[in-house]
Amino acid sequence: MFSKILIANRGEIAVRVIRACKELGIRTVAIYSEADRNSLHVRLADEAICVGGPKAEQSYLNIPAIVSAAEITDVDGIHPGYGFLSQNAHFAEICESCNITFIGPSPQSIRLMGDKLAAKDLMRKTGIPIIPGSMSAVKNKEDALKTARRIQYPVIVKAAAGGGGRGMRVCHNDVRLISALMTCQAEAGASFGNSDVFVEKYLEEPRHIEFQILADRSGHTIHLGERDCTIQRRHQKLIEEAPSPVVDPKLRRKMGELAVRAAKAVGYATVGTVEFLLSKDGTFYFIEMNTRIQVEHPVTEAVTGIDLIKAQIRVAAGEPLGMKQDDITLNGWAIECRVNAEDPTNGFSPSPGRIEVYHEPGGPGVRVDSHVFAGYDIPPYYDSLLAKLISTGPTRQDAIRVMQRALDEFFIEPIRTTLPLHRQIFTDPTFWRGQLTTDYLEQLLEEQE
Repeated sequence: MFSKILIANRGEIAVRVIRACKELGIRTVAIYSEADRNSLHVRLADEAICVGGPKAEQSYLNIPAIVSAAEITDVDGIHPGYGFLSQNAHFAEICESCNITFIGPSPQSIRLMGDKLAAKDLMRKTGIPIIPGSMSAVKNKEDALKTARRIQYPVIVKAAAGGGGRGMRVCHNDVRLISALMTCQAEAGASFGNSDVFVEKYLEEPRHIEFQILADRSGHTIHLGERDCTIQRRHQKLIEEAPSPVVDPKLRRKMGELAVRAAKAVGYATVGTVEFLLSKDGTFYFIEMNTRIQVEHPVTEAVTGIDLIKAQIRVAAGEPLGMKQDDITLNGWAIECRVNAEDPTNGFSPSPGRIEVYHEPGGPGVRVDSHVFAGYDIPPYYDSLLAKLISTGPTRQDAIRVMQRALDEFFIEPIRTTLPLHRQIFTDPTFWRGQLTTDYLEQLLEEQE
């Protein structure tokens, strides 16, 4: 087991990893930017070291500074959290070269799954259904138009190295496709350093279902059931739940087996997520694999009783899983709301500033993962996530009622947050019935106007 781990991240996930390490008896090192000097993860870690200026590229993406901090503090592992360098194969390679364990998958797995076209091709060869579309990068408008006419509109243009909803555009005709092609290529190049894009069939009114994977270094791989991440804004998840209201045991077994097959095809070892789109007729398609811990991992922890961060650390230390697929059972229901510093009434514009009042909800069935507190200054440089509010209950309806109570108890003032939007969603009959598609939130907001 590790003696000391550096957390190459910030915010709630850094706090989450520190907590897991403390329970495992592992010392921790926090890195921080100049803007995060007074952040909670800095206070909770055993040691803390500043790695640069306030902007991410000066600090949390500054590989030389992070590796130097790791060497100075003599750590034997680096946990990347999510975002930032968590899916950076080059960073994982540098950790290996410095004899520091990267607590994540191999650089080869990261690189392969980070290329959506290569991932699609591998899944196709592995017998996993993929969405119809181009199997290589679209270089010009002629290629794009040819593909769109073959698979028929609507189509979606995606960045081959994309993520987080960037470099994606839905198109319903030739004119829109040509415009989107140039926009996505430019956005992909700026965001990912790779301007390759491809065209896929756009599935209308699907659900977004992802399976949590856990694998050790000997190749033993299991899944921990699904999460339903259908409620999104611009391809960014807002509410997640486990299990899904539309996945029955038969479908769960089928999708789970394919998710495990996908992970094994990559030679995967750690936690990860295989993501699918599920159509109204029950057909599902592989869309991508996330080679890191997910923001929404707490809902899986709640229904399985497995601490995913501890499992991730143990696997990285070379320990076997110690569990089989038949050992995994899903108990009850869990829902997570992402509480962001954004104003839903003003186009979800960022809302940085000082938090004067902060009161977390409590009571049975409530968990809050957060890094903020009264007096905390929200910096304008990073993701707007302030907290994850998780509710649990024996049934979906019970978990919803607990969430409604918890939302009413949550106070973050005077900044604008997504809390009012969550309160609205949890009183919506459509949400209660579980009749959701990926455009649910868009339709809900349109009804308000």
